[in-house]
Amino acid sequence: MVTKDSSSALSASPIFDQPPSAMKVRWGAAFFWLSAFYLVYCARPEDWIPGLKFAPLAKLTAIPALILLFSTKTGRKFRDRPKETNYLFALIAILLVSGVFSPVWKGGALFHTIDFSKVLVVWVLTFLVVMDFPRLRRIIFIQAGSVAVIAVASIAKSQGHPRLEGVLGGIYSNPNDLAFAIVLSLPFCLAFLLNAKSGFRKMSWAFAMLAMCSALFLTASRAGFIDLVISGSVCLWHFGVKGRRPHLIVIAVVLGTLIMLMGGRQLKDRFAAIAGGDLDTTTETKAESSFEARKYLMLRSLEIIGRYPLLGTGVNNFVVVSGDWHEVHMTYLQVAVEGGIPALVIYLMFFARGFSNLRRLRRRRDLDAEITLFVGALHSSLIGFAVGALFAPEAYQFFPYFAVAYTSVLLAIVKERDRIPASSAGFSSNTDRSLRTYAIEPRSGSLAPQH
Repeated sequence: MVTKDSSSALSASPIFDQPPSAMKVRWGAAFFWLSAFYLVYCARPEDWIPGLKFAPLAKLTAIPALILLFSTKTGRKFRDRPKETNYLFALIAILLVSGVFSPVWKGGALFHTIDFSKVLVVWVLTFLVVMDFPRLRRIIFIQAGSVAVIAVASIAKSQGHPRLEGVLGGIYSNPNDLAFAIVLSLPFCLAFLLNAKSGFRKMSWAFAMLAMCSALFLTASRAGFIDLVISGSVCLWHFGVKGRRPHLIVIAVVLGTLIMLMGGRQLKDRFAAIAGGDLDTTTETKAESSFEARKYLMLRSLEIIGRYPLLGTGVNNFVVVSGDWHEVHMTYLQVAVEGGIPALVIYLMFFARGFSNLRRLRRRRDLDAEITLFVGALHSSLIGFAVGALFAPEAYQFFPYFAVAYTSVLLAIVKERDRIPASSAGFSSNTDRSLRTYAIEPRSGSLAPQH
């Protein structure tokens, strides 16, 4: 029986401010548009589905999400936001000021900053609306499944597109960006595979991962491959070594070798060219030219940072002053040269919070097996980002920000579960288990208690 004291304790948790049915009604529309935005951003349907090319899908989903951000009442309050929210807000504010005072192109910098600022809306809405683990898992599923579909579509349309360049539009048009998105999403696919109960689902996720790895090798992205090795090693440490699944390591090595032999010739040639291997003149010239161009851009960015250290040149303006209309191939330099050194400091503080959230979660010994899987996947994905950012200009791609949002939401869910009183506070074991289902039960898919 629920006592008066334990009822008061329940009210301290935002999950129990209202009856489950009322919460479901209030969250439903917000979560729908949030999911729709994730789907549009990650799957890019307008780039490969006929008839959607001219539809402003991102705006059609972002605008309702923005409206709901200010009108929807959820269990969490805006005042409950973690520090990383303030860091992201500060980063965007600095970029806006940088655009206003840009010495290059004020209008372009402001336009690109406003477009990037959608990530703050999605980030805050994710934290406020995703109140339980099933919904968080659904959002992560959208990202992982969408990137898998993109990989399959890219392979299917790869004819006449060397390195898959331009095979799709938007954030996937550049082979390095496509490889980056694949690496950041692969750990989630593996977590879903290991958590799947049916053979069909396991086979589906296995096929998705094979397609994603194949697409990555077809991009011949050296940065993507290095990123994959680092992120994959962390992933195998979590799932293979700590998770006591040594067969995963063997399977990963065997399949990785086979994929490399079948589809990694161009990637191998690009690495060999850097080392001075015996290659045809065209391949060697392209690889050497790419290396020299990136070296020049990094030196050029350092020069411009020294000239505009406080506010930089404005978002996407480095390509104008670089001399050859290319971005600097390092995210950290990209932020510093376009937003200034203060923007870089805040940028690093924001992602440091993601690692801090994961460190707190990894210290827990009472997490469900499924949550532990996704903590490992998030850790692998964020390390993949930190390494990949050294080789690619990914400052304004949303996937890394999504990963930090997932860590913040998951930590909040676990904290809210901790505030639910145990049976020692006046609950029977059955009642306590039912109430905990609202906050953390991974299999319920509902806010109603499971009996």
